[in-house]
Amino acid sequence: MTLSSRIQKIKPSPTLAVDAKAKAMKAEGVDLVSFGAGEPDFDTPDNIKDAAIKAIRDGFTRYTAAGGTDELKDAIIDKFKKDNHLEYARNEVVVNCGGKHSFYNLAQVLFGEGDDVIIPAPYWVSYPPMTILADANPVIVETTEEEGFKLSVDRLRQVLTPATKALVLNSPSNPTGAVYTFEELRAIAEVAVEKDFYLITDDIYEQILFDGAVFKSVASFSPEVKARTLVLNGVSKTYSMTGWRIGYMAGPAEIISAVTKIQSQSTSNPNSIAQKAAVEALRGPQDFVKMMTEEFQKRKDYIVERLNAIEGFSCFDPSGAFYVFPNVSEYYGKTLRGRSIQDSNSFTEFLLEEAKVAVVPGIGFGSDEYIRLSFATSMEQIREGLDRIEKALAE
Repeated sequence: MTLSSRIQKIKPSPTLAVDAKAKAMKAEGVDLVSFGAGEPDFDTPDNIKDAAIKAIRDGFTRYTAAGGTDELKDAIIDKFKKDNHLEYARNEVVVNCGGKHSFYNLAQVLFGEGDDVIIPAPYWVSYPPMTILADANPVIVETTEEEGFKLSVDRLRQVLTPATKALVLNSPSNPTGAVYTFEELRAIAEVAVEKDFYLITDDIYEQILFDGAVFKSVASFSPEVKARTLVLNGVSKTYSMTGWRIGYMAGPAEIISAVTKIQSQSTSNPNSIAQKAAVEALRGPQDFVKMMTEEFQKRKDYIVERLNAIEGFSCFDPSGAFYVFPNVSEYYGKTLRGRSIQDSNSFTEFLLEEAKVAVVPGIGFGSDEYIRLSFATSMEQIREGLDRIEKALAE
């Protein structure tokens, strides 16, 4: 059997691979602490679950419009207006089967052969593969911890070419937790207007902010910027609804229409019951979000302090999301418990086999000197996992 050249260009998602391996080990009875999963450990709020149950009992179990129900689109439109000071019409909004689906569909309709798509590193693992699947060229631009893991305007201008089609921005960032300031976003937006390329903003962690950090939608700066911006978001992270698979996108009507068209020929509509639940998430009480973020703040403060206290670790203090991204490269070239540590993959394997702790190697995010730990797990598990890491490295 010969598979397509398309599928041979990409690798499986490393984050999902680590999560799957961790779950398999736990199923086998291994006492494992996992920092791998990118999903809140809180249960979906009861009012959201009740809305889904009501949808089932009311018989709302059939096809909806391919791009989502008008009811959910209206709730999304109201969310953008209230939270981001953005005005959209229904034909400028589409509902997708999760945030990953949003980016994939957008790449399929917006990118093509010969297009350059600028992706700052560290990046979310799926941006480059989905760009490649759309026959475009991912232009990876490294950022440093000293720069706050953010793309500067000067560096952006250096990599722009006539082939530049889009820039992908993820703030708060997975995996670093970096958050762009108003001034930084405005400067990037001005370049986008000047050079006429699209801004794709993945705002999925918009509500999860720490230490007074403030989120700003780049599309809100001016009508000219908004016309070049595709805003991606969803309910997965904010409302602990990762398995419900509801993402959404807003942008120019012509692009949204094209995304809806490709969705009509692939997945068709997002889950009808989950759409009802998403309406309740967006329109219902928001106290859950505040409670969850406050708990994440406590965990973040604890895990950053503990990691920076480990010899050979250097951990950036994130301003949002629920990840830490420590630099562990001081261990590269060393032998730990008979294991040769050469890169983030071998370091991750060491922690998994010797400490029974699952983390994600930084190479999957374009930064091999680092590993990613999710603190979307209980404080008890965080303490135990860090104790195990310290013990394994000390021995």
